[in-house]
Amino acid sequence: MGKGDVKLLGTWPSPFVTRVKIALKLKSVDYEYQEENLGSKSELLIKSNPVYKKIPVLLHGGKPICESLIIVQYIDEAWTDIGSSILPCDPYDRAVARFWAAYVDDKIFPTIRGLGMAKGEEAKAAVVKELKDGLVLLEEAFLKSSGKVKPFFGGDEIGYLDIAFGSFLAWLKVTEKYFHIKLLEEATTPRLVSWADSFCKHPAVKDEMPNTHKLFEYAQNVVFPMIRAAAAAAK
Repeated sequence: MGKGDVKLLGTWPSPFVTRVKIALKLKSVDYEYQEENLGSKSELLIKSNPVYKKIPVLLHGGKPICESLIIVQYIDEAWTDIGSSILPCDPYDRAVARFWAAYVDDKIFPTIRGLGMAKGEEAKAAVVKELKDGLVLLEEAFLKSSGKVKPFFGGDEIGYLDIAFGSFLAWLKVTEKYFHIKLLEEATTPRLVSWADSFCKHPAVKDEMPNTHKLFEYAQNVVFPMIRAAAAAAK
């Protein structure tokens, strides 16, 4: 299938878009990329995702698929003849991977956002503890899913949960730098520290992750001021 048959609508800082890029790279799928301006969304984006009007959207043969984790699953099922499976083959293992991927979206990402809304050192410390506790749970999940010896959640190769969580690693680094904290630590999450290094060096990942310096400037000048403004308006 030619590049024109597959199109991705996204924005470069989005970890959700990064997920899709990594999945497409794993499956060696050529695609056209359209950078969206979320302040002035394209007609194609609004038409393709009329319910949420959000990125990412994958267009395959003109048909839109929305929501990053759904898109990753779709890519795995649509290109079964290329590369290894992204989702585990065993039904139970698939269910476990989906559970923890949902945990990342429901708990880890909102808690990172919550740091920007925390008022005072005590509130900030409480959010940091919540985030660290969540990462310890992911450390335990990694030990179970990898058999304690494999480099990735998916085993010898990166899989569904690697993509779901790994797409946030650049934002974790930015969060650490911005708030002067350490989240992934050898003392509490040693296997995740090793996993994160292996994940970011993977051929399907290293060119798809946003530049940390550029992402930090974006977060410092755009994202965290917006979060603080939203927190102040909510009072």
